[in-house]
Amino acid sequence: MKIEARHVKGVTILEPKGKITIGVGDVALREAVSGALEAGGRNLLVNLGGGSTIDSSGIGELVSAFTTVTNRGGKLKLYNLPPKVTDILQITQLISVFEIFENEGEAVASFK
Repeated sequence: MKIEARHVKGVTILEPKGKITIGVGDVALREAVSGALEAGGRNLLVNLGGGSTIDSSGIGELVSAFTTVTNRGGKLKLYNLPPKVTDILQITQLISVFEIFENEGEAVASFK
């Protein structure tokens, strides 16, 4: 699991590549979010299009990241969700917790 971070118009975009699963991906996501917050980022956007698989630990880590960012006065939003991730978020009713966007431009513009 590799997570690339980049910045667009004051928004930190995290792009996980690979499996967001217990033991590797969930830890990498936690570290990427912590690193972004420590670097002063408050508006975080996670591109889930490169994630091949997500399990309950990965979903739990997304919820934890959302809570951490919100508690620090920021916002965490998601975009480019694969159908399987969308299904999981709908089943768990977390789809109503996260702001979800189809594309990066729309998502970045939503932070203004």
